Amino acid sequence: MIEVKHLTKRYGKHTAVDDISFTVQDGCIYGLLGPNGAGKSTTMNMITGYLAPTGGTVAIDGHDVQEEPKEAKACIGYLPEIPPLYSEMTVEEYLKFAAELKRIPRKERAAQIEKAIKTAQLEDVRKRLINNLSKGYKQRVGLAQAVLGDPETIILDEPTRGIDAGARTDVYNIIKGLSKKGLAVLLISSDMEEIIELSDRAVTIHQGRLNCEFDRADINQENLTKASFGVI
Repeated sequence: MIEVKHLTKRYGKHTAVDDISFTVQDGCIYGLLGPNGAGKSTTMNMITGYLAPTGGTVAIDGHDVQEEPKEAKACIGYLPEIPPLYSEMTVEEYLKFAAELKRIPRKERAAQIEKAIKTAQLEDVRKRLINNLSKGYKQRVGLAQAVLGDPETIILDEPTRGIDAGARTDVYNIIKGLSKKGLAVLLISSDMEEIIELSDRAVTIHQGRLNCEFDRADINQENLTKASFGVI
């Protein structure tokens, strides 16, 4: 679960994120939609603990990100827009490296890597160099890295940007599978189609402020467009 309360970030007189609050429940894909410059990245960086807020709090599975950073970050699996992949490694080698960085106990690493490969549907490319994979498969490798260690919360930043329609469908199905396993998934995107396809709940952000929040039944192009322009 992610609990964001009155989160604010100011840079001098400029307010990048203005008193936002929302909750991402376990088993839910929560979409945060907004154009470039709306405050999405600043919000994400505060949630993941890379940036300190000016005001407000973020709790991950009950751990305050500022007061218990190690415990909070241990609960997060994070896929940035451009995954930090090493092209000279094979998929297996990279996941072994990631498992070491995450300090997964040595006796658990093999099982965790197998689980991540299965979750991201990478069985057929596990021995291939990452450099030789398509953009879609590279995103899957990033997803596999994110789920290593069984985090209860997954944060995805523009997870399908730049990949073709077929690969996008595959990634969509993997993400849906994460919520079905009971994980809390925060999806940050500027792609309305992505938000509509994946989100159980969604909210629009504009100039650092949240506009309307929608349940699954009301997540459609008309409502999201109106909310993005402040019509509703």
